Amino acid sequence: MAGKAFAAVALIEAFTWAGLLVGMYLKYVSGSTDLGVWLFGRLHGLAFLSYLVLAFVAGAQLRWPVWALLLAILAAIPPLFTLPLEWWYRRRGLLVARTG
Repeated sequence: MAGKAFAAVALIEAFTWAGLLVGMYLKYVSGSTDLGVWLFGRLHGLAFLSYLVLAFVAGAQLRWPVWALLLAILAAIPPLFTLPLEWWYRRRGLLVARTG
């Protein structure tokens, strides 16, 4: 359950980052509107905090090694890094509970 929630929030965090980047372009480059920054700034803030909380929850429940937890936290900082990290974690089996 924690792995699926982490994957979903990683996707949401990346999409809100993308929306915020588009909003910043519209506000600061084209000068047309600041609505995108207003909306996606709030959405991304919520998604970012949710992602961090779920990284800690998933890390504890799925018994991630310390490097995996630190990498998940660091991936939230640059734009869109949570997507490739989630894909890589899925391939490595870090999003499913270990048996044994």
